[in-house]
Amino acid sequence: MTEDKDIQFASELRNAMIRVIKKLRKESPSGSGLSLTERSTMALLHQNKAMLPSELAASEMITNQSMSQVLNHLSELGFITRTASETDKRKVNISLSEQGERVLLQFRHERDEWLAGAINRACTIEERELLKQVIVPLGKIVDLK
Repeated sequence: MTEDKDIQFASELRNAMIRVIKKLRKESPSGSGLSLTERSTMALLHQNKAMLPSELAASEMITNQSMSQVLNHLSELGFITRTASETDKRKVNISLSEQGERVLLQFRHERDEWLAGAINRACTIEERELLKQVIVPLGKIVDLK
């Protein structure tokens, strides 16, 4: 019986997290014209400074061809720059442009601002404290190998 309760709890938690993520995506006007993969690619580039297209594709778990389409769209928007590798001229390093970094930080800020406001409007002080306590265990779950 305990296993059934654990599975039910996991299902409820998953559903709540998915709903929060979907809501956050809607609350970012700056990122509304970008797919989830495009936003995630921009975040990877921000974190790693520069990556090869094949590294980005592997990180996003998509094909090189699909990543090429993502990068072409981001390039058209002026969000990335392509630079020939100094060690191997056949390879191209991808990085965020200044504009791409501004847009990424803007839609992160929009989501954070919305979430902070929603938490303050919807939750009691005690519930906010509970949410703060959940951050560490959720991080452990995400980092679990």
